[in-house]
Amino acid sequence: MNDVERALQTFYSMKLSDIMPPVISMPIVTLDSPIVDVLKLLRTRHHVWVVSDKESMKLEGVIRYLDVICILLPPENTKARFGNISAIFKSILGGAEKAADVMEHNIMTIDENATVLDALIKMRRYKVQILAIIDEKGTLKGEISLRLLIDEFLRLMKVGGVQWTQHGSSSRSEWH
Repeated sequence: MNDVERALQTFYSMKLSDIMPPVISMPIVTLDSPIVDVLKLLRTRHHVWVVSDKESMKLEGVIRYLDVICILLPPENTKARFGNISAIFKSILGGAEKAADVMEHNIMTIDENATVLDALIKMRRYKVQILAIIDEKGTLKGEISLRLLIDEFLRLMKVGGVQWTQHGSSSRSEWH
């Protein structure tokens, strides 16, 4: 097994809990947080996790950056399709006041004991770039994003002394 294969095996087997950022650094609001607080966080973040309360940290939903469009649009400009009628009520003018009113309930999660390989497979399967890390009780423990995985892979390559270079104009990559 060469250096690259060894490095990749190490990367794939890493526990997410070992590389996830601390919860304190994550964008988190509670169900009853005002929409203004959500919007303030979304100015600099791509998502905000919604928990029932800061003590239990039970994950309830997520609000993504692109959801702001529905929040700011008047309800008559939001197309109501079968199965998506709730989008009308996600508008401030439609009556939305707090995080619970605008959050998405379907959240991509992964177990806190999962590995990097588990996360990569799930991200590819569901075409998502971020996963909430939860325990068996549904408590938010962290998050893992494709950006964090890239950073960790590059860190591992540097620490492992493996250097990746691309030669010429072809798309073929070689490891040295």
